[in-house]
Amino acid sequence: MALFRTRREGAAPLDGADAVLADLDGVVYQGAHAIPHAVESLNLAKRDRAVGYITNNASRSDVSVAGHLADLGLDVVPADVVTSPQAAMHLLAERVPDGSLVLVVGGEGIVTELERRGYRVTRSADDSPAAVVQGFAPEVGWTQLAEAAFALNAAGFANEQGIPWVATNMDWTIPVARGIAPGNGTLVSAVHTAVGRFPVVAGKPETPIFDEARRRFGAEHPLFVGDRLDTDILGARRAGMTSALVLTGIDRAKQVLAAPEQSRPDFILRDLRGLHEPYPRVERSAGAVRVGRAKVRIDGARVVIAAEGDDELDLLRAACAAIWDSGRAIHSLQVPERLYA
Repeated sequence: MALFRTRREGAAPLDGADAVLADLDGVVYQGAHAIPHAVESLNLAKRDRAVGYITNNASRSDVSVAGHLADLGLDVVPADVVTSPQAAMHLLAERVPDGSLVLVVGGEGIVTELERRGYRVTRSADDSPAAVVQGFAPEVGWTQLAEAAFALNAAGFANEQGIPWVATNMDWTIPVARGIAPGNGTLVSAVHTAVGRFPVVAGKPETPIFDEARRRFGAEHPLFVGDRLDTDILGARRAGMTSALVLTGIDRAKQVLAAPEQSRPDFILRDLRGLHEPYPRVERSAGAVRVGRAKVRIDGARVVIAAEGDDELDLLRAACAAIWDSGRAIHSLQVPERLYA
């Protein structure tokens, strides 16, 4: 991990990256508004490399997403947007012939991609579809979920040899204006209960969406930027990509301190300006970890702040390195509230 390996003094997270792949909600925007410093930081990054936008949201097409991003001031075209329905098309193509009839649970994002690739679309199990593709849309209800179950159960309950079932993503929740609502994972779970098997999944943290992005931009050394450890960072690591967690969205200090090994980012950034700024080195000596002027050590079961330094983010970085180095679960340590409050 970059957080732990020796890096050239003064190197920024972007150094050596041939593409930046950014999650959207919590990274680029929150609700209808751009997150401070996101637009100018990403436009600056695009001067020297590709910048792509990666979304699990299956309810909108790439054209719709690109339009929203352009309205925020980003230099973007639809081809810069990689959606989970696009990744789902690769999974579908491996399982059914071109032009097959596909039952859709979801909205515009899925239908657009199916039609682009010459598949035919139905909403009824009575049409004997060759596959089911399921993604989130606000209008999805019992009727659509039942049609999926009927189609998947056509050869008998819990028939593992039934028609292919592709889910765009398994996000359990989705942030909306009024709060946190059930996401596609919750809806997929309802169908799973009825049919007794699981779908193959295209979106984060599974690798197909990352593979699609790597192909799209011809990237050999991409940097993925996200705000969630369990989808963005886990998925990037599974795909062999360098990752940066930006603390403008879902996961904050408390979550990153407790991150399991497979979900630990290479970089921890305050906001997207950090992409371009020199990233401090992690130094270890005499049982302590120093980042900048901050210093943290583990004393038995206690996490000790030896020096607070002059940057809260460096203190968090030092604490993460010390805790992660210890190999101990966070619940077995006494962590000062100062580190995560």
